[in-house]
Amino acid sequence: MPNYVEVEQARTMSGLRLVLSPGVPGPWSEAAKGIFHVKKIPCIAVRQKMGGDPALREWTAQDSAPVAIYNDERPRSTWIEQLYLAERLAPQPALIPGEIGDRVLMFGHCNELCGENGFAWCKRLLLFHSSLTTPGVSEEVLGLTRALAGKYGYDPALVDASRARIVEILRALSELVQEQRRRGSRYLIGERLSALDIYWAAFCAIINPLPDELCPMAPQYRSAYTNRDPEIAAAVSPLLYEHRDFIYREYLELPVDN
Repeated sequence: MPNYVEVEQARTMSGLRLVLSPGVPGPWSEAAKGIFHVKKIPCIAVRQKMGGDPALREWTAQDSAPVAIYNDERPRSTWIEQLYLAERLAPQPALIPGEIGDRVLMFGHCNELCGENGFAWCKRLLLFHSSLTTPGVSEEVLGLTRALAGKYGYDPALVDASRARIVEILRALSELVQEQRRRGSRYLIGERLSALDIYWAAFCAIINPLPDELCPMAPQYRSAYTNRDPEIAAAVSPLLYEHRDFIYREYLELPVDN
């Protein structure tokens, strides 16, 4: 994956179809790809058209990516629905812990990374703010940014709170990885791979992308993703970057194909 098919063709196909944004290593999309890869679930990459996709909206009642569609089942457009679908289609290796304490801990941190008002959501608001307030941004980029900013609730008044939320989430995850290392575990939850390891590996890209030979991306995305905020940088334990590298090296596909 990818070798994209168009939405119209994908609708006639069976099996698992995964709608993605070509050329954009978005964290939610890369995490979904990683989860299906670890579980060895074959899926067909479907092209999302950036800036509005009427065909995708007709099929899935929305036009964002990623979306997972299995056979004739309802489309699944949220990270948690996609994770549960993967667990059902391939119960092993399990990425949701069986023990309730580990499960609660994992889903709590996953939601802080992936959920509304979480790490990536808040970083996206900061990206909108930067594009809309930096002189010299092209009209094409401004037009797309304005459309997405309205879709995801951007407001300049939210910028400081969003930055603080990112710092809070990264500090909590840094404490978790440090405690796990003290216990002798290479994983963020318990003693084996969980969905949280994959989500962190994918979502880490929006502050510290993998090098270009491992994750080719357009210069504008690399520049936008790379963190330059000293407070955010200080919140991240170096162990988190080491952990991202370990998960990609041992479990995920390299180079990243987007």
